[in-house]
Amino acid sequence: MKLYMRIAPELFLKQLIVGGLERVYEIGKQFRNEGIDLTHNPEFTTCEFYMAFADYNDLMKMTEDMLSGMVKELTGGYKIKYHANGYDKEPIEIDFTPPFRRIEMIGELEKVANLNIPKDLASEEANKYLIDACAKFDVKCPPPQTTARLLDKLVGEFLEVTCVNPTFIINHPEIMSPLAKWHRSNNVLTERFELFINQHELCNAYTELNDPVVQRQRFADQLKDRQSGDDEAMALDETFCNALEYGLAPTGGWGLGIDRLAMLFTDSQNIKEVILFPAMRPQDDPAAVKASLQAENKGD
Repeated sequence: MKLYMRIAPELFLKQLIVGGLERVYEIGKQFRNEGIDLTHNPEFTTCEFYMAFADYNDLMKMTEDMLSGMVKELTGGYKIKYHANGYDKEPIEIDFTPPFRRIEMIGELEKVANLNIPKDLASEEANKYLIDACAKFDVKCPPPQTTARLLDKLVGEFLEVTCVNPTFIINHPEIMSPLAKWHRSNNVLTERFELFINQHELCNAYTELNDPVVQRQRFADQLKDRQSGDDEAMALDETFCNALEYGLAPTGGWGLGIDRLAMLFTDSQNIKEVILFPAMRPQDDPAAVKASLQAENKGD
């Protein structure tokens, strides 16, 4: 048998919602070949849950309550000290006082970077505009330069760096969110949020797409990006689409990186410090060792 290490349990857990388990969660390992640096390890731990009859607004409130409550329980207040720039530098203060800041992805990006992104994000015009914007600001986006990847790089350059205190970046474009439901007041966007703390993503959640026809089309669009060389684009999952045809209740889905949360609460700068047996650099590959050290020093 050909067996695989899993990238994510999401599609399986949503099939359990279809099967009648209206609230389901899992804490477990995932495996992604994204390299090794200060906040990435090929094997990491997440908590994911799926909740029928909830949406992303419910999940934002739950996230605020959970994280601010954890900090209050651990410290007696809502603020923590974190040595974001190394142990030899002064620590920064991260304030978990609810409610957390919320920023609209496209609107805030246009405001901060002085952009006017074409409304039809699936168009060639939008892709060309974003390629030019990345060139203008010297934002690197190696091929394939899909619109989703270009947007992600610009958001990293202009928005994520402002998210020291817990911040929800909300309402991602549909082209960046193949499994999220379209926004109830703007169908070009989705009801999705990512929570960033200390400039790093900690949590990803959305109102789940439960229309099998739209889901198949989204998978087909992702397949085009995959064929152009985007390894992170999703493949078609026919079993999942078949499950949606039986009927997925309105559902909110949520995932959080436990290792990164542990880093914050233990004042650890390297994800290896909170993983018992982390992946290490190969000893017999000097070039890999040098590249990995450079990445860690830069915090890439």
